Amino acid sequence: MLNRRVLLSGAAITAVSLTLSGCNRKPEHQTYTAQQFYETKSHQLGPNAGFSFSMAGDSILISTDQNGVFNAYALPSAGGDPTSLTQSTTNATYAVSYFPNGDRVLFTSDGGGNELNHLFVRELDGQSRDLTPGERTRANFLGWRADGAKFFVATNERNPQANDVYAYDTTTYERELLFRNDNVYHVRAISADGRWLALVQDVASADTNIHLVDLAISGARRPRLITPHSGNIEYDVFVFTPDSTALIYSTNEHGEFAQAWRHDLNSGAKAPLVAADWDVSNVTFSRSGKYRVSAVNADASTEITIIDTQTSAPLDLSGLPEGDITQVRFNRDETQAAILVASDTSPADVFIADLSTGDTRRLTTALNPAIDESMLVTASIARFSSFDGLDIPGVLYRPKTATAQNKAPAIVYVHGGPGGQSRRGYNADMQFLVNHGYAVYAINNRGSSGYGKTFYHLDDRRHGDVDLKDVVASRAFLAAQDWVNGERVAIMGGSYGGYMAAAALAFEPEAFDAGINIFGVTNWPRTLNSVPPWWAAQRQALFDELGDPATDGERLRAISPLFHASNIRKPLLVVQGANDPRVLQVESDELVAAVRANNVPVEYIVFPDEGHGFRRRENRITAADAYLTFLDQHLRGAVA
Repeated sequence: MLNRRVLLSGAAITAVSLTLSGCNRKPEHQTYTAQQFYETKSHQLGPNAGFSFSMAGDSILISTDQNGVFNAYALPSAGGDPTSLTQSTTNATYAVSYFPNGDRVLFTSDGGGNELNHLFVRELDGQSRDLTPGERTRANFLGWRADGAKFFVATNERNPQANDVYAYDTTTYERELLFRNDNVYHVRAISADGRWLALVQDVASADTNIHLVDLAISGARRPRLITPHSGNIEYDVFVFTPDSTALIYSTNEHGEFAQAWRHDLNSGAKAPLVAADWDVSNVTFSRSGKYRVSAVNADASTEITIIDTQTSAPLDLSGLPEGDITQVRFNRDETQAAILVASDTSPADVFIADLSTGDTRRLTTALNPAIDESMLVTASIARFSSFDGLDIPGVLYRPKTATAQNKAPAIVYVHGGPGGQSRRGYNADMQFLVNHGYAVYAINNRGSSGYGKTFYHLDDRRHGDVDLKDVVASRAFLAAQDWVNGERVAIMGGSYGGYMAAAALAFEPEAFDAGINIFGVTNWPRTLNSVPPWWAAQRQALFDELGDPATDGERLRAISPLFHASNIRKPLLVVQGANDPRVLQVESDELVAAVRANNVPVEYIVFPDEGHGFRRRENRITAADAYLTFLDQHLRGAVA
């Protein structure tokens, strides 16, 4: 289900060689530099609406940052090194799709993290063309028509707040306006026959609707509500079935957790499709519909099931490592699938599966070979009873070196959102800090997604209050572990988590010994008044949950760390991207100035070429080194 609240969510030193002091003894712990951790590669597959396999099936379209900045690559499906299709050295560039009738490629890129993504085509001669030009344009690929003659794009060029839908000719790139989005809905999906468009309307924080548009109707194409209901129910769109007869959607109408349901486009009949004891987070299909893929968010891990729709039997894939399958993309004739697999100790790697036998082969190795994977830490899910008795879950990392005799200093890490979720899986920053002896507890305080709709909405209009109390209570939970040094605990987070770090230092000034604020909100009235125009579709839901600055300004000021910065007495590190459209740099500038006025140690890093999240490898290395140096100085007393 759409998480509308994840808005504020994004010199080499050679390692000591591994030694054995006896055949029956464990190897000595080995530490690695931030550069070594970030010389690990990241891999992504394109969206399910595109073609990830080339027409001949001999290559898979991926995105990887193997050269320091994300670019699009063609990965041989038989194995071998990928071939670079784009060569950006500045802006992160992501693969979208092969063309249905050849090896032209669609890709997307923004400007230095400003989130104004354009859609580009790479021609066969290697030249690229911007299909969605405009200084303030933001575009999103929706999919291909089944015959391959058209592809569909949503763009806000007419109105910065609204995405209109266009059909582009595959050969000439001439386009036709299909739908003018005057009601500023979220554009979610278009059917393969090009007839049906699915839209989502935010009514309130816990209430949404789905509308359908029949594009076959000439003249005014009016959205039609298909989810009439009373009370708070959340709906979202997964996908149209490949035969364009049904819409698969998400709803929490039938319990605490989101289920996948089927809406027949002709009769309007609705029926359940996938349900679990956790949220069903996604449903996709292979090109003809022979295979259905469903994903369940099971206690901060992803569980994938691939069903043969002709037999209703799940596929049994062999040869995959332990971890989460995060993406599945099928080739044109549905004989093979590209699969992305990640674990706590290994970044996502690409595997290819033979669907007739279930056998798989590894195509990439993402983890830097200089890092011994056995030196990294497998996380566990840990819960504690909060200030009011509510059970709070989180992801706990215990350093290899932590014992009752060698207690580890600790970090409480708060996710973004505010309705995000800390999840299992590889995180270079966390593994780097854990590798250097820090315990990390990635808390999922009340208001986090993934634990049912009641838990998700427990912090509505209570941000900086009950969620902060959960975070503060987690320190006592950590201190109760006999391997944690409860007298040395810091708080850290990015985006909304950065706000929580600053709020903890301002409102609970003795709760933590240091704080790291990564592009966090410090002035809620300003942030909510300056949300990017493309958030217009969710603006009212955002105000409904957090507060409308026009009518709730006093409470929003009361929970904003900037106006209480005089209370901050513990050391603070702030890291910010200059191009961030969600949390403006001025938020961090002003907090840093206010805390420095207290004669409190403050360090400040601004990346001029980043936005809301750091995409360039050199910047991620700089940030990670800064985290470790700051924590060593203020939790361990190391000389700066």
